[in-house]
Amino acid sequence: MLSTFAFFVLGVACLYFGGELLVSGAATLAKRLGVSPLAIGLTVVAFGTSAPELVVSLQASMSERYDISLGNVVGSNICNILLILGLASFLAPLRVQTKLVKLDIPIM
Repeated sequence: MLSTFAFFVLGVACLYFGGELLVSGAATLAKRLGVSPLAIGLTVVAFGTSAPELVVSLQASMSERYDISLGNVVGSNICNILLILGLASFLAPLRVQTKLVKLDIPIM
């Protein structure tokens, strides 16, 4: 039990410091390349957050478990669309055109 807790604490610490390192490295890269931080955030940091899903999908595909790979991709996209969009709408209301709602709601 103690070793499990120690691994958990170590994992959380590595996650925190790894995140800090990723953000500071991305900011430094943006300054050196003369690119806006937004562009770096949309590319480098987005890849960093998607890397674990990529590794899981690659391992599943290499072991011929294509169902896990497909489920990972579909589940990730559904979660990103619904969860992130839903949480963002709590912070600030999203304005949607009436024409778009009338077209999309019957299809959904």
